[in-house]
Amino acid sequence: MSASDEKLIGIWGYPEPSVMEEIRKKYPQNRFIDLDINYNSPESGILPDAYCRIMKNIIDNATAFQQNLDVIIASVGREKCDSGWFAANILRDMGFKVIETRFEEYGDKFRETPISKSSLPLKDKINAIMDNIIEKQDLKLTQCRPEYGFWGVPPNDLDFLDIFPHNTHVYGWTRCVEAGRPADIELEMYVDEGIPTVFFAQTFCAKMQLAKYLAKKYNGIYIDVDDTASNSVKAKIEAFIKLG
Repeated sequence: MSASDEKLIGIWGYPEPSVMEEIRKKYPQNRFIDLDINYNSPESGILPDAYCRIMKNIIDNATAFQQNLDVIIASVGREKCDSGWFAANILRDMGFKVIETRFEEYGDKFRETPISKSSLPLKDKINAIMDNIIEKQDLKLTQCRPEYGFWGVPPNDLDFLDIFPHNTHVYGWTRCVEAGRPADIELEMYVDEGIPTVFFAQTFCAKMQLAKYLAKKYNGIYIDVDDTASNSVKAKIEAFIKLG
């Protein structure tokens, strides 16, 4: 992605949908941009080196696209993390227009999760789920039985997901997003028992504690990755998949 005169609305996490719709109407010509994603923006140097790569993406992207960003819609509740709240306040202090949202209460509303259970490649599943936050995708999906599982958040390094078979189901926070319940801790902790599952967290993320706990509980494998997955991490996952 390169800088241009295009006007943008930045988001991260899963902002409250009604707020997103209100901002969409207020800025009808603007394009949404997910600041969580690694666009290879220049390092801002604002956050510590030893910090969550996703949060560094947010700050680096915001500073890189500052001239184009009319507003940022920031998830700061349990659907994101305390770091999201800190980032919102840092960016506001730097002069950005930031609207905070907390998307934590849903009542009985629950969407089905056909993408998480589909036969799409794992990377395509996760991209489609996250793209749905901004604009609903028209997908033709074939459901499959889970032979493997991937639990966690969308990684900074999406490419290492290519080593997973297509019959890998998505669990954790990413599945919660598809269900429209990003702060539903019971759903986040759910996996199908007996399915070999990789429990992933971004290094320095608070979800590392959930990932490691659940990996032990369900006899899975715990993986954390900082920036990009090393060959040893990939080999570990491949061996786990092969052994089933």
